[in-house]
Amino acid sequence: MADLPLSWNALRKASCSFLAETWGVGRAGQDEPREHILTEGWLGDRKQKCDVLNRGFSGYNTRWAKIILPRLIKKGNILDNPVAVTIFFGANDSALKDENPKQHIPLDEYVANLKSIVQYLRSVDVPENRVILITPPPLCEAAWEKECLAKGCKLNRLNSVVGEYASGCLRVARDCGTDVLDLWALMQQDGQDFSSYLSDGLHLSPKGNEFLFSHLWPLIEKKVSSLPLLLPYWRDIAEAKPELSLLGDGDH
Repeated sequence: MADLPLSWNALRKASCSFLAETWGVGRAGQDEPREHILTEGWLGDRKQKCDVLNRGFSGYNTRWAKIILPRLIKKGNILDNPVAVTIFFGANDSALKDENPKQHIPLDEYVANLKSIVQYLRSVDVPENRVILITPPPLCEAAWEKECLAKGCKLNRLNSVVGEYASGCLRVARDCGTDVLDLWALMQQDGQDFSSYLSDGLHLSPKGNEFLFSHLWPLIEKKVSSLPLLLPYWRDIAEAKPELSLLGDGDH
């Protein structure tokens, strides 16, 4: 019996520092095993359907993301033909120009950059129906101002401005036909206090990570639920001759 190679589907995630922290890169003092939360709590047996490839770039904006994207996803093999891609930018783009000119990206350019990212993905055979855009979360100005003052600088972001970039992200999703998760609106729904979702006013806390994934997962599930198991469930493995189940096409 010939051993057939396994070709794993891929679920790719690209973002600024939010996702870097969500997946266990983390900020000092935050020891929550967030990678375990997703891998065990959310994926479950889907780990036998696809790989999750996390690409979080601390401090990045869409201008820089657009430049590096061709280095992350190329046309040609299964790892570069993901079943789903999430794009999570805007918190750095929306930094105030006068206070943080290096990260700031004008709103019109932010919108154009997101469109370019979606268009590039389409050019490498990742169509719009596999893409999920995520708006930046709201900013807790009081908490973030404390962080800024501790670093000797002024408040360099405003929640109202972040909201404009969230609206721009929604507009890109509408124009391009992608899915979108409006994290900025969801976290503030019905006037709720969203400060506990943020560790420092800007970055997601463990509770914020849970909130994000509870809303993101249904969108991902729609894209991966129909994928076949690449290896059989343990109860389905032939007891006498497991190789009959584990080698070949796995249908024994």
